[in-house]
Amino acid sequence: MEKSPQWEKLVLGGLVLTMEEDSEPIADGAIAIEKGKIAAVGPASDLLEKAPTCEVLDASHCIVMPGLVNTHSHLAMSLLRGLADDLPLKTWLEEHIWPAEAKVMNRETVALGTRLAAAEQLLAGVSTTTDMYFFADAVCEALVEAGLRGVIAESLIDASTPRCAGPDEMLEKQRELCLDWKDHPLITPSIAAHAPYTVGAPNLVREAEIAEEFGLPLQIHVAETRWEVETSLEKHKLTPVAYLESIGFLSDHIVAAHCVHLSPEDIEILAENKVGVSHNPVSNLKLASGLSPVEQMRAAGVRVGLGTDGAASNNTLDLLRDLQIATLLHKGTSGDPTALPARAVLEMATRVGADILGLGERIGRLKVGFDADIACFALNSAHSTPVYDPYSHMAFAARASDIRHTIVGGKIVVRDGELQTMDLEELLARSREVAAKIRG
Repeated sequence: MEKSPQWEKLVLGGLVLTMEEDSEPIADGAIAIEKGKIAAVGPASDLLEKAPTCEVLDASHCIVMPGLVNTHSHLAMSLLRGLADDLPLKTWLEEHIWPAEAKVMNRETVALGTRLAAAEQLLAGVSTTTDMYFFADAVCEALVEAGLRGVIAESLIDASTPRCAGPDEMLEKQRELCLDWKDHPLITPSIAAHAPYTVGAPNLVREAEIAEEFGLPLQIHVAETRWEVETSLEKHKLTPVAYLESIGFLSDHIVAAHCVHLSPEDIEILAENKVGVSHNPVSNLKLASGLSPVEQMRAAGVRVGLGTDGAASNNTLDLLRDLQIATLLHKGTSGDPTALPARAVLEMATRVGADILGLGERIGRLKVGFDADIACFALNSAHSTPVYDPYSHMAFAARASDIRHTIVGGKIVVRDGELQTMDLEELLARSREVAAKIRG
């Protein structure tokens, strides 16, 4: 007699979107989990029959899909949400955000802000996030506590930060992060340089060398504003993208955030160097930075994922809202209702995002052997009934509040809409205390 598989959990029922290329939704599907990995995907009746004794997580009347992948954020800035709105980027940063960071950001507050950001994202179906900020080791510890997967970097800038006196110390902290967290199941250490206008060529080259040495992602803001492009042209006689290519910085390790103001030649450079781009539609809109040429980049073969940016410039970490705004934005501005279709924007938020973070063979799809990162969005409300096309539903109708379960690495971190890994009320109370200090 054939032995039954020893699965730990079975996500049972629901309409399963594996996000594999050319895959069809699985009606009344199921996903088996064993040792944090996906062990089987298929019809619920088949999988339940094979493993009748494992823990069952009810996902009936849900869309079951890979957890969302946020490719650009500054997590602890959740504590600065709404602090300084309706301002241009340069004024926002230099006159409001940087002074507030200097006033309150330390290891303890960064950890707190990271936990707040983790709670918000897990409760919105996000299973992987990124961070380029300060006190990266504290960020990693907070994410592990929360159960959220992260690609985390200590950000480099040619100045002091709340943690480091200068870039040499930041580079040292980056190396320590790479060595200390290189084999962690939830954390991927990363490198980060703030931007070409805040980090000089020698340090940018050093960053690229470290990323190449460790084979890790390198995060950077690129061509976010017209001011940045004009400054680069004046100083280097090159656009930011062309300048980064000229110093040998660009490679398939790069995760370039924003990429709003690109020339056709810039897009060719990004494609030739296999650079990954994080599209941040809501942050770009709110700061009036402009509209990233996403469709042109995708047509050229550039891999484009989605990011929220920090909560101080979004003002949420709700990636589902951002993907919905992205598809509407590009339809409306192009005059083409077929632009950035529903399935494509969902791919950006799952498997493409995973790919540009170097995790494309671990997450972003519901595939046997992949880490079990799963989001279950309920379909039991007025705004979610009926559903004819699940991809269309997620792109136009679903809400973050529909999340029923979130699973990361096989661990149930949100069950029936309730966060399982942290005391949410205590977290909110402590966050309000920090906000009172900023106000004062």
